[in-house]
Amino acid sequence: MIYLKKDQWFSNIRTDVLAGLVVGLALIPESIAFSAIAGVDPQVGLYASFCIAVTIAFFGGRTAMISAATGAMALLMITLVKEHGLQYLLAATILTGVIQIIAGYLKVAKLMRFVSQSVVYGFLNALAILIFIAQFPEIAQMNSLGYIFLAIGLLVIYAFPYLPKIGKIIPSPLVCIIVLSVLALLLGADMRTVSDLGAFPDTLPVFLVPEIPFNLDTLLIILPYSLTLATVGLLETMMTTTVIDEMTESEGDRHQECRGQGIANMVSGFMGGMAGCAMIGQSIINVSSGARTRLSTLVAGVFLLCLVVFFKDWLAYIPMAALVAIMIMVAFTTFNWDSVKNFRKHPVQSNIVMLTVVVIVLATHNLALGVLIGVVLSALFLINKLESEVKVQSELENHVRYYTVKGQIFFSSAEIFYAFFDFKEDIKQVEIDLSYAHIWDITSVNMLANVVAKFEAEGTQVRVIGLNQASITLIERISNT
Repeated sequence: MIYLKKDQWFSNIRTDVLAGLVVGLALIPESIAFSAIAGVDPQVGLYASFCIAVTIAFFGGRTAMISAATGAMALLMITLVKEHGLQYLLAATILTGVIQIIAGYLKVAKLMRFVSQSVVYGFLNALAILIFIAQFPEIAQMNSLGYIFLAIGLLVIYAFPYLPKIGKIIPSPLVCIIVLSVLALLLGADMRTVSDLGAFPDTLPVFLVPEIPFNLDTLLIILPYSLTLATVGLLETMMTTTVIDEMTESEGDRHQECRGQGIANMVSGFMGGMAGCAMIGQSIINVSSGARTRLSTLVAGVFLLCLVVFFKDWLAYIPMAALVAIMIMVAFTTFNWDSVKNFRKHPVQSNIVMLTVVVIVLATHNLALGVLIGVVLSALFLINKLESEVKVQSELENHVRYYTVKGQIFFSSAEIFYAFFDFKEDIKQVEIDLSYAHIWDITSVNMLANVVAKFEAEGTQVRVIGLNQASITLIERISNT
């Protein structure tokens, strides 16, 4: 589906254009850096960011979100590029897009329901720390004047929004870039600029078909990489969608976003770019600057290409201190400070999950691995909690043993449920009340049947009461199979 509705494009023109300009500038150093990580020329990352941003503006399911080349994806490409070269990377990028489109139609985005808030907090905090740490190499190369420029940039970013009238009209990151660039030009300051990051392309991207053998051997080479890229890309995209949904108090179409990411990656691969996904840092810059429509994403992509192809000489005047200041702002904005402020108020299990995600991501620089382990840990804590809540009360009255069961009976708690019953007691009748319980799966159905069968084998009459309709339906369905 292509989105051309007027309200999704032109309801916030001025702010969206300005925000897109800021994001376009901020994409340049990251695209080059991610190209270096993957082991390809800078133009591969720059072309990818342009193609993905422009394509997702039309096909994405979430307005004002920025997608481009990302570090998480670049890390997964290193071995493929080293062993097989760029052409195989382009083919893997195209296949990644195909897989993501299929995932969109299969509605795998529903799996995000299994990601707890604690995992999201850990993801955000780890990403914020990574973004902040990533600025250290650049900061280390600064001289005393660079530190002064960095301090001025941060002052502009945080103070400008409080100026009456104008403070809310122009995004402060854009003001930071303009102020520091003009200041560096007037002072003739000798410091690193964006142009020092590497050579920029001097032509527009062109359509190409990867020069590889189209056979089964090639497919077997690129398929594992494509599956991993597709999974990590969708995971990071869905996490970013969750954050932007909360920031804008609106909701995007996650399934369309999956399909849109797939289309964008296919376009990137055919235009000489690497695979990418949603960028939480740049998306936060965009939304924090006031962007709300697809126009901001389109402007960011187009402005990025115009800068690096037609106006790259202008980049010589933009100090790296300005972009470092912006990325530090992104890191502080991304970090969920409430998770620290309310640390003692949150359940211990939630804090453990959050800290585990942070530690795993910082240790491996793999956001997907951190989220996966966080989800598994959350599930284990939930299962343990549900197990502990299973209770059985027992009363003996008129030679009848009454059992009242409370809690969720499923595969993990079924044995605990079974252990509550005394099958050796010398009684003739047992009543099991399940009014406060729920039967969830085949394991719990079979365990209930075993309890009844065990009592009857001992010559005890059993009566089961209080089953809710869902439990009855499950039991009947399993009994009839």
